[in-house]
Amino acid sequence: MGDKFDLKKLMGVTMLDAVSRANTFVAEVMSHNPREVVVPVVGGHARVTILPLLSHVKLPCSFTQKEIDYLTDRMENGGIEVVKAKSGAGSATLSMVDLYLKFADACLKGLRGDASIVECTFVATHMTELPFFASKVRLGRCEVDEVYGLGPLNKYERMGLEKAKEELEGVLRKVLALCR
Repeated sequence: MGDKFDLKKLMGVTMLDAVSRANTFVAEVMSHNPREVVVPVVGGHARVTILPLLSHVKLPCSFTQKEIDYLTDRMENGGIEVVKAKSGAGSATLSMVDLYLKFADACLKGLRGDASIVECTFVATHMTELPFFASKVRLGRCEVDEVYGLGPLNKYERMGLEKAKEELEGVLRKVLALCR
């Protein structure tokens, strides 16, 4: 990768978890409009690697442990929920297309120089010991301008982070081996 490839320009779309599902599920529990809710989702894009930071939800709130367990499980298994709802005859393809469009729009706004374009995306980062991690970032002209830290995590989120990192480490090892 070295000098031929700029890792600051590589971003994986995790908005299906971060924007669509997490905001919708939390809004349902809070009885709010999903457009008013922002849930940072970090880690990865599959099952246990999806880590919603429910202690960082934009819109002051608190959850019972039962709600945290329910929301985390629902976000981790949102894709499976869609496939089951379609009786195995499809996936969340239309949702993904819509969110790819929104992510592309955010990238174009960043390239244009619009200020404060913040999204969750899978990026090269030093946030953890892993080379890539889905993180909240600020987009700018030509690249990721800033990768935001995780901020303070509660005990539940710290445990989830360790599970996510363990799973992602194995996946990343396989993917990076294919790239060599």
